[in-house]
Amino acid sequence: MRPPRPPSADYERIGATYTATRRTEPRIAAHIWAALGDARTVLNVGAGTGSYEPRDRVVVAVEPSAVMAAQRPPDAAPVVRALAGDLPFHDGSFDAAMAVLSDHHWPDPIAGLREMARVARRVIVFQWDGAGTVDRYWLLRDYLPEFRTLMHPPTLAERAAAIGARMEPVPIPWDCADGFFHAFWRRPEAYLDETVRRGSSVWARLGPDVESRAVAALRADLESGAWHERNASILDRDELDLGYRLLVG
Repeated sequence: MRPPRPPSADYERIGATYTATRRTEPRIAAHIWAALGDARTVLNVGAGTGSYEPRDRVVVAVEPSAVMAAQRPPDAAPVVRALAGDLPFHDGSFDAAMAVLSDHHWPDPIAGLREMARVARRVIVFQWDGAGTVDRYWLLRDYLPEFRTLMHPPTLAERAAAIGARMEPVPIPWDCADGFFHAFWRRPEAYLDETVRRGSSVWARLGPDVESRAVAALRADLESGAWHERNASILDRDELDLGYRLLVG
């Protein structure tokens, strides 16, 4: 098995098809936008192609990847090429700073979060809490045990503590429109689609050997009915707590 690769090693490549599966999920957006409160100016750090950017506020995006920035729609917020750990803004420049499923890509998440707190009076982060939840998700438990090699400190609780944020659970709907890694928890067939897999950096980081083995095993279990037998308890659920949290600081 090839050793796992860091996020930065593959993101320029996998990001080229990002907009095919990644888009704003309205029910998750409602949590994020409510947490923004009365903020009128918002900095979106690790903004990618612009998902979850509120259209009724003044937004500035920070995105270091040229591939990702190039996919932003023409009417998206202006983008600044910069890193989370060194934001080129004065203290208190924004009412709020937000990050959506991006801080796990930063070289130093704590430094990036503290930078967000420096330039804004409110910090909102949507992220997955791996602590205690890895074995609860069938894809990781049954097909990708190697995922544990990608889990490194700081934990989400440590990140929240660094900026004095509270954590709020955000359940994931079964028909989630945003195709991030856990989004297809009730639609396992989706993971057989390479386009879907390219929408998450996890697969690239684990490498092609692990990916091929996991996809083959999942396909076999779907064909035999074994997957449905093992996961019958979630098949009638409309939403599921998979460990996604909103940090509000």
